[in-house]
Amino acid sequence: MRLAADIVVGLVGLLHIYILVLEMFLWDKPAGRKAFGLKQDFAIATKVLAANQGLYNGFLAAGLFWGLSLGDAGGPVKVFFLLCVLVAGLYGAATASKRILFIQALPAAIGLVLLVLA
Repeated sequence: MRLAADIVVGLVGLLHIYILVLEMFLWDKPAGRKAFGLKQDFAIATKVLAANQGLYNGFLAAGLFWGLSLGDAGGPVKVFFLLCVLVAGLYGAATASKRILFIQALPAAIGLVLLVLA
């Protein structure tokens, strides 16, 4: 069960690296606009704000990878950062898009359940 939990934690970390890239570097490019359903003028106007969001997603990923790097001692770190991802996902689903519930919050919740069962 621990292996499954660590795989999910790693996948959530990779997801947040992907979100970092979209928000920091591709926000006003076709891939970023398509991912977030943005019009070009809006993407250009909000590029700096999106880069800030991307940085925070990078911190979430760094925390998850840090927890993985600690082995057995990393459990509390992984739980903390998965909780952060879960809260961010729930808030995003409530305020921005319901899709965030499934893209961000659900994987974090699955990771938390697996960590508890491990």
